[in-house]
Amino acid sequence: MKVLQVPVVVLATLTMSIAVKAQTVDEIVNKHIAAIGGKEKISAMKSIYIEADLDIQGNQGTSINSILYGKGSLTEIELAGQKIVNCISVDKGSWSINPFAGQTTATDMPESQANAAKSQLQPGGALLDYAAKGNKVELAGQEDVNGVKAYKLKVVTKDGGNLTYYIDPATFYIVKTSTKLNANGQDVEQSVSYSDYKKTDYGFVGAYSSSIEVPGGMVIAVTVRKIEVNKEIDPKIFTKP
Repeated sequence: MKVLQVPVVVLATLTMSIAVKAQTVDEIVNKHIAAIGGKEKISAMKSIYIEADLDIQGNQGTSINSILYGKGSLTEIELAGQKIVNCISVDKGSWSINPFAGQTTATDMPESQANAAKSQLQPGGALLDYAAKGNKVELAGQEDVNGVKAYKLKVVTKDGGNLTYYIDPATFYIVKTSTKLNANGQDVEQSVSYSDYKKTDYGFVGAYSSSIEVPGGMVIAVTVRKIEVNKEIDPKIFTKP
């Protein structure tokens, strides 16, 4: 009986291996897009507006993120009586205000940081219609993410951003992203873990909970209170003050 068990185990291992290899980049991306609402709905998104509560190492804050697809993104964070602003813009220049870093007026954002974030300015991010957007996507096997053996997709965007998406093979939701940035002449990596996915009234499925690991060891816990799709957003908010 012991002799017969060996080929059964081998066969099972080979079957699992073949199943993993059978998933191509396009199959994974297409299943992901279908899972978060479908190509038709995602492509029809003009804007997304997100309100959230923040916990930054025990300090409570709030954030508002306004994204007008194809134009820009403005994130406003209220923390300890101060306001942090990050703006990614297609044609008005990207900038930030961070009084905690001594930036009390709008300061130009480093190009690598802006380029890494520009994928969020398109519905479906860097993955939807990635080839048409000029992005390159590579399947780099699978990796454990909080107990999930996630598909690992490495992405190089048209703007030169380097991103890695980790996708749950059961739900095809993104469970983690990793972004390579250049800050003050040093290459750093920022990661975000996602959970608590819910369908919005529009039909888009988004993560209502995330954990941002900032270079330097800081962790920001984000709990989303509201997501509005196709809310009117004035493009003037992306103009550098």
